[in-house]
Amino acid sequence: MDPVRVLRQIALHLERAGEPTYRVRAFRKAAAVVGDLPDGELEQRVNAGTLTALSGIGKTTAAVITDAVRGREPAYLTEVVAKGAPGLPDGGPMLAALRGDCHTHSDWSDGGSPIEEMAEAARQLGREYIVLTDHSPRLTVANGLSAERLRDQLAVVAELNRELAPFRVLTGIEVDILDDGELDQDPGLLDELDVVVASVHSKLRMPAAEMTRRMLAAVANPRVNVLGHCTGRLVVGRGRPESEFDAEAVFTACRDNDVAVEINSRPERLDPPRRLLREAARIGCRFSIDSDAHAPGQLAWLPYGCVRATECGVRESDVINTMSADDLVTWAASR
Repeated sequence: MDPVRVLRQIALHLERAGEPTYRVRAFRKAAAVVGDLPDGELEQRVNAGTLTALSGIGKTTAAVITDAVRGREPAYLTEVVAKGAPGLPDGGPMLAALRGDCHTHSDWSDGGSPIEEMAEAARQLGREYIVLTDHSPRLTVANGLSAERLRDQLAVVAELNRELAPFRVLTGIEVDILDDGELDQDPGLLDELDVVVASVHSKLRMPAAEMTRRMLAAVANPRVNVLGHCTGRLVVGRGRPESEFDAEAVFTACRDNDVAVEINSRPERLDPPRRLLREAARIGCRFSIDSDAHAPGQLAWLPYGCVRATECGVRESDVINTMSADDLVTWAASR
């Protein structure tokens, strides 16, 4: 068994189950340490019992590595797989219909893992593609990508896709909707991307009339494909109230401009709320059921959105990430 793959698989299961971050990081750190060892050193250390002499390898991770190297399924892996993710629904037929995830983040902005690791986790979960949507430059707290860094990322993704085929990483961005409805990135560069998710991240308490104008301007922009987490609410911890806007006007504009309304699956967002999701379905919008994952295990949160979509009358045929990667890219470019 490949110890690096096993360590990452354990981290993914821990993350999906909501285990403490320090525990997840321990396995990811161990995977990185093992992956960087010179040829032959890992086997030598396993035989000599000196794995824990390496910085980043503890007693538990050393036991996992030893089992993997010796061809045994590690007991820790068996345990976390059996435990599953309490509270995570199975997602039903809607989850089975999803072929990709249109909103994901990497360590290029505020995600916690490299692009390749996010892609590998998505592949393990049965996805055919992810859209990489790191943040745009204005969101400095999230290490948003300047135009130069985004161009560098496009080159990295192109090379990665040659290695990962047939799995694909589609190019994208979660671009900030500015106060006047303009988009926070070079328009010509946005034209080069496969999928553009546009979201409001600032002045969330803007008066309803102004917020409505702001969102309508963004939805009308031909470079926008998905309206991300439309209310901006948070429903855990101290929480955050919904932004106020004319939902009928915004969702009608989404329908008329063929912009998908995101069903954000993050447990602390679950955005839009059910009443707005039903309204968007009644109006006839398209949807994108997304994880908004900032770590590999969070890619497994799609069932939360799938259940809400089904409850609110969303049809599989109206969900853009039931499309193949090629069809999604063609649809996004047709605006």
